[in-house]
Amino acid sequence: MDQIFNNTENAFALKTDSQLERAYFLFKLIANQPLVRIGTAVTNFAIKAHLPVESLIRATVFDHFCGGTSEEECIPVVDKMFEKGVCSVLDYSVEGKEEEEQFDATLEKILKILRFVKEKQAIPFAVFKPTGFGRISLYQKVGEGKELTSDEQDEWNCVINRFDVVCKKAHEMDVALLIDGEESWMQDAADDIVATMMRKYNKEKPIVYNTLQMYRWDRLEYLKQLHMDAKAQGFHIGMKLVRGAYMEKENKRAEELGYKSPICISKQATDENFDAGVMYMLDHLDCMAIFAGTHNEASSYKVAEIMKTKHIENHDSRVWFGQLYGMSDHISFNLAAEGYNVAKYLPFGPVRDVMPYLIRRAEENTSVAGQTSRELSLLKQEKKRRKL
Repeated sequence: MDQIFNNTENAFALKTDSQLERAYFLFKLIANQPLVRIGTAVTNFAIKAHLPVESLIRATVFDHFCGGTSEEECIPVVDKMFEKGVCSVLDYSVEGKEEEEQFDATLEKILKILRFVKEKQAIPFAVFKPTGFGRISLYQKVGEGKELTSDEQDEWNCVINRFDVVCKKAHEMDVALLIDGEESWMQDAADDIVATMMRKYNKEKPIVYNTLQMYRWDRLEYLKQLHMDAKAQGFHIGMKLVRGAYMEKENKRAEELGYKSPICISKQATDENFDAGVMYMLDHLDCMAIFAGTHNEASSYKVAEIMKTKHIENHDSRVWFGQLYGMSDHISFNLAAEGYNVAKYLPFGPVRDVMPYLIRRAEENTSVAGQTSRELSLLKQEKKRRKL
């Protein structure tokens, strides 16, 4: 089965020759760490200085990693991928807002996406980030158990209400809802809200999904504890399992503030933790559903193998594989061709607002050993196959 990930004809079937060339060019750039740092600085400066760089960004990195600037603009991409059996998760990737009216606007946006998703079989999940609904420092204060001022308490009640409005709507519409994981210092408060939403809306089946970042050594324990609660209180667990996206930030903060880093001691420990989490969930599909978000071939292969040994159907609705749009097409499209449930996270939003997300993608790619070189070798293989 691991051979299937080498099928580049499947993997890049949707790419035109020029899109293939662009992908090759982009990953070559990303492979060069100093270039990524310079490019990031220049891009940040250009955006802050309101220089007219949007069309250049749009034609290169944005169109490779994003579906469009609006939901409607994403539809051709969504439809095209669905023809190959790959679903989409529309991800409104605007980050770092701090104002109440911005949080309310994000809430409206997510409700609009839910209505949108309901109509399309190709989009089985909606998604949002906790910091789309409230300030990160407020989550942190609540998570640390500090006393809130009365204004902060009102603000926090608004955050909880936004979660509830969206989860209730998802439940009414019968649309699964993924809630992304963020930095560990704000995650405890978010976890508590999401667990409350699961108790409320996951009585019949998983609708609300939280995210476990398995590069954190405490997450498997958290999952097991939640499982005990779920059994005792009669609700289902939905979880997206990922390795994690804030490693440098997490380690740096732990060092500066002198506490034990929440991150596993090594890459291998993270891999083992991720696999253990997957195994645990596949052992308990009677009350769980898993969205395995990974660009790691070995992990994807392992999930498929475990499914086989446990006689879980490839298309069992409780097991999904997920990757980001513009990355790891060799995993997504080849798994879909074998009949597995696969969804690509499809970021969208105004070019300017989505740039922080795109910059993080580029930086992450340079820091994941082997990821970019694997993309490059597959793109090269496909160029050769097409005699480009």
